[in-house]
Formats: sequence, structure tokens, C-alpha cells
Amino acid sequence: MSQLPLRAQLASALGRTAATLSRATGRGDGSVIGGRVGLMLEPDLLRKLASDRKLALVSATNGKTTTTRLIASALMELGEVATNAFGANMPAGHVSALSGAKHAPFAVLEVDEKYLPEVLDTTNAGIVTLMNLSRDQMDRAAEIWLLAQKWRRAFAGKPAHVIANCDDPLVTWGASTAARVTWVSGGQRWREDSWCCPECGGPLDRGGSREMGQQGSVHWACRECTFHRPEPDWILDGEDVIDPHGRRWRLDLQLPGEANRSNAAIALATVDAFGLDPARAIPRLRTVASVAGRYTTVERDGRAMRLLLAKNPAGWLEAFEVSDPRLPIILSINAQGPDGRDTSWLWDVDYRILRGRPVFVTGERRLDLALRLDVAGIPFQLCDSFDQAVATLPLGRIDVIANYTAFQQIRTEFGRAV
Repeated sequence: MSQLPLRAQLASALGRTAATLSRATGRGDGSVIGGRVGLMLEPDLLRKLASDRKLALVSATNGKTTTTRLIASALMELGEVATNAFGANMPAGHVSALSGAKHAPFAVLEVDEKYLPEVLDTTNAGIVTLMNLSRDQMDRAAEIWLLAQKWRRAFAGKPAHVIANCDDPLVTWGASTAARVTWVSGGQRWREDSWCCPECGGPLDRGGSREMGQQGSVHWACRECTFHRPEPDWILDGEDVIDPHGRRWRLDLQLPGEANRSNAAIALATVDAFGLDPARAIPRLRTVASVAGRYTTVERDGRAMRLLLAKNPAGWLEAFEVSDPRLPIILSINAQGPDGRDTSWLWDVDYRILRGRPVFVTGERRLDLALRLDVAGIPFQLCDSFDQAVATLPLGRIDVIANYTAFQQIRTEFGRAV
């Protein structure tokens, strides 16, 4: 990598110092404050730090942090990788990640879906990975069709190689202006936001035979225009991934669930764009057991609690799929800035799958969730705090599903296990 200009070197160094002080004083992990300090001193610092690296940006509504971790873990086979491992996915977090590994030839950055056009323009990343687009909190995230439209505009005229999930019509539409696209059939379980064609507004027909026994995916096409699902280059087929050469690769991940198999398939397509063969990448994917606390099991007073994160309706669907229906479950909901202040999205989640399980509800907006469960006919116990919920439960295994800030509060109680 070329030497940074003196001003950028100073900004980067002072940012790293601020991050270190933040961690030392217990104020945070330093992944944001360091970048903010650096950008205050050198507003163009992100562009300078990103230059001369082989860089991938990873964006979606759900699965960004996990997929970023999988890609970064695989790329370590080739050398040092700069990455925002804890999910600080806006420019300040990107600056911190790149400053912290200033000599790394490779970088993988998770990017908030709203910030993707800006970060792509700033960094001129060579690879962009897109997994899904679905409804999120409306006061925090833009309407998803508008996001897809911004992606289309961002890719037009750019040389970036896009890796995209062709089973999601909105992702397909957003990626279709890119100069080069590798299509991955990673499945789409949540379809409530893609019944209409984003090109013309007509109805999308879904049907046809499943490819090679593939789970969760069928062909889709607009009834009114020519917009349709592209032929995939990579295919998730149950526990296997089929590459463009027809080779079948068994995943055998430690991370649970169909969503993580989809993340892994997209990760394999991404590292292939870096020149890394699946035979070298898959063993590294199998080492990933937890991502920023997700899927971690923590223990307290004879109770083993597995932590699951769910931030929106599609995320809750995936969390329910991973959750063990035989176990009691704690649900924790906040509505702080990172969560979105509006909790009306709770009504888009089908909670009937919880019938027959002991359900305990906590968090700052527990009453909102309690009302939703009551309407769904789900018995539950309301708890004033997470500690009270844990103490109420018998010894043994427990599942915990929480949205973003509630999840971070629980992680902090257990020393931010990762």
C-alpha cells in the first residue's frame, strides 16, 4: 500500500488513540469514536484509507454482520484483512476498521444499506455483496423500494463487481445496473415485501420447479413486463453449495439455520471474486461459531442462555427457525435510536409459532410486545427486567431473542461475549 499523506496519518493515529481510550475507560469498543475523530481532522480519510486495497462492501437488511465475518474469515487464507467485525457499519466505523489494520491488503466492510451509495462512491470498492432487502423500522430506515432505487443509481457507471442474491427480486432490481453481476441463489424465506415488480409495479408470479432440489427458492417473473429471476451462477442446495463449475461443496457450518447457509453461499461467491477457491475457504467458514455475540451461549446460576438477534420481521422469522421449540424463551424489545422508535413492525411478525412454549417478555417496550402477543393468543409472563426473567425460569437451557439495543445490553451484562 502507498504511504498516507501526513495529515491523513495524523488523523488516523489520533483516531486510534481515541478508540483505545474509549475501550480503556469502558465507554465502548472504540469502533465509532475513533473514526469520528479521524474524519473531523481529515474529512477525506475514508477515501485515502481505502485506496490500494482490494475491498468488498457487504450490505443487506439482515445478515450483514455475519456475512462480513464469514468473508473476512475466509480471506485470511490470503493475508491480513481489515474489517468492522462488531457491526459499526457507517463511515466512522469504516475509518476505524481501516485505520486499525492500515497495512492489510484486503478489506471487508459491512455497510448500512442507506449508506451504500455514499461509501461505494467514496471508496471505489471493487466488490459489492448484496443479500436481501426487507422492511425495517420506517423512522430509522427508508422505504425499501427507494433504497433499491438508490442502489441502482449507485451501480450505474461504476466498474464494481456485484455479488447478489437473485432469489430476492428487490436485490436483483437494485443490482441489475451493475457492470458485472455474479448471481447467487441463496433463497428468500421472507417474501412479504416482494409480491410486486419493482420495475413496473405488476404482480410477480412465483413457481416452476426447484433447481436440483434447492430449498426455499423457486423462479419468479413479472406478469406485466420482462423483469424475471436471472439464472444463478452459485446455488444453495440444502447443506451444499454448487459453484459455477457444477462442483458441490458441503458447508457443515457451526452457525445454525438456513439463513446462515445462505450467508455462507454468498460469502463463497464473494471470496471467489478475490481469487480464493472454495476448497481453501470452507474450512475457515467452519471455524465461525459466533458473530458479535449472536448464537453465543452464556451461563448464569445454572441456566444456559443462547442469544439470538432479531431486528425486524424477516429477522424474527429467521430467529424462530433457529430457536428450539422445546425450550422456554425470553423476548426483549427496546425502541432506542438504533432500533427505531416505532414498534408498529411487531404487528408484522407471526408469533403463533410460540404457542406451547413458556414465553417471558422484557425490555423497555415490553408492553408493546405484550399487547401483540395477547392479540396473537400467546400466553406470556411480563417481567420488569432481563434478570427477573432469568430468575423466574427453571435451571437448564433457554433461548433469548432480542432486538438491537436490548441485545447489546444483555451482551454487556455477560462481558460482551463474542
